[in-house]
Order: sequence, then structure tokens, then C-alpha cells
Amino acid sequence: MKSATSDTANTLPLNAKPLQLTPAERSALRARAHALNPVVMVGNAGLTDSVLLEAHRALISHELIKIRLLGGERDERRSISDSFCERLGAAPVQQIGKVLVIYRPR
Repeated sequence: MKSATSDTANTLPLNAKPLQLTPAERSALRARAHALNPVVMVGNAGLTDSVLLEAHRALISHELIKIRLLGGERDERRSISDSFCERLGAAPVQQIGKVLVIYRPR
């Protein structure tokens, strides 16, 4: 018997609204994210459905995650960051180099 949580974890959210954070919320989330390690890595294949699904599962479990973006130029990494947040209904917290931090409340 499957639970509702496992069904939710195996499908991407549809029509997710991007989340907006206040500067104070963003600052608090940056502080919480400092000790985190990346849980999702985006390789040379870019932003695939399997990468999005893995990030979705991580957000269900943790709500605040780090993502490592391997390869790519600065503009490409920025567009991947925007796509992550748009497709998952998350908010960008911080991006430093090839590491992205995103937040979506449970």
C-alpha cells in the first residue's frame, strides 16, 4: 500500500508558484544553509526531469537544500537556478559560484 507522501515524492508539482522571500527571511535561511552539504548535483546533461525529481524529494524532506551546478558558464548557471525555482515552486536563497541554495516550505 502506497502512502500519499510517496506519491507526492514521485511526481513533480504542476503549476507551482514561485515563492517570494523578504530580506530578513533570506538572511535567516542563508545562516541555516551555511552548514549544509549539496544534496543534488546537476551534471553536464543539465536540468533533467530526474534531477528535478530528486530536488523535489529533497525539498519534501528538508525544505532547504544546496545544489551543486557542475560545469557551465555563469549565465547558464543563472538560468538553471531560475528554472529550478520556477518548476519546483521554490525560492532562491543564495547562489555563490556553482552552489545554489533553494527553499520551499513543507
